[in-house]
Amino acid sequence: MSIVAEPGSSVERRLAPDEQEAAGGPRGGGLTPTRLLSYLVLTLGAIIMVVPFVWMVSTAFKHPGAAFTYPPQWIPRPPTLESFQQVWTKVPFGRYLFNSAFVAVTVTAAEVLTSAMAAYAFARLRFPGRDLLFLLYLGTMMIPGQVTIIPNFIIMRFFPTGSWVNTYQGLIVPSAFTALGTFLLRQYFLSIPRELEEAARIDGANYFQVWWRIILPLSRPALATLAVFSFMGSWNSFLWPFVMVSSAELRTLTVALRSFQTEYGTEWALLMAGSVLSLLPMVVIFLLAQRYFVRGIATTGLGGK
Repeated sequence: MSIVAEPGSSVERRLAPDEQEAAGGPRGGGLTPTRLLSYLVLTLGAIIMVVPFVWMVSTAFKHPGAAFTYPPQWIPRPPTLESFQQVWTKVPFGRYLFNSAFVAVTVTAAEVLTSAMAAYAFARLRFPGRDLLFLLYLGTMMIPGQVTIIPNFIIMRFFPTGSWVNTYQGLIVPSAFTALGTFLLRQYFLSIPRELEEAARIDGANYFQVWWRIILPLSRPALATLAVFSFMGSWNSFLWPFVMVSSAELRTLTVALRSFQTEYGTEWALLMAGSVLSLLPMVVIFLLAQRYFVRGIATTGLGGK
């Protein structure tokens, strides 16, 4: 309730946050120099990040050989789809697209599943050495991925059931486990009231049923956030597929685009067209999961022990 001071009274008026914002108070203040500087810095950073993307899209719609015309043309005149047509005819682009989609979707599903199971164990189950094991698991995040390339390749090369080099399972299995995903989901699981689990346990639910019917449905924002991160990371992965795959039939888009630079290095319109096509799935995934993604970013990590 707002308290309004009478003229000459020593009682101060206390405004609710929404009233302060409506009155142009702390939350809805004018354009201060600090805020103006922040807007300018953010605008400059956004322009720096967007310009290469705009140039890539512009080049993809230009005629071959028109990428370096002077003065530069940001809007192709006239635009053409010739480069996109050549991408599908000169190389088996559809196969590369399928490989990237299959690997990314499988890795995302496996990563979300394994991270959710491990996060539930670290967040809810009590067993000796749980916290120490969790810290050791988090410690693996400090190891650069490039350091583990050779050990992982050796493991895949001498796998007991046969070599997994140049196979789909070799591309998928090493990326199916992540400490970052476990950490994110664990922090979210800790914010879920324990009373919900206790009520389910009283009704006779076991740990798996609680995890499947209570925890996962309530964790959709965090799961969507992890899924977006996992899909983007797997879709953009280059070093591991480049080392693991030698046949053209198993190439992912990132490796295929790298081969464009050697086979069609001077045809920049062709390379930019392939890059634009490779970005479309990520944009679609983000737009579909945007609502959950924003909620997951806002709430993940706020829970306590």
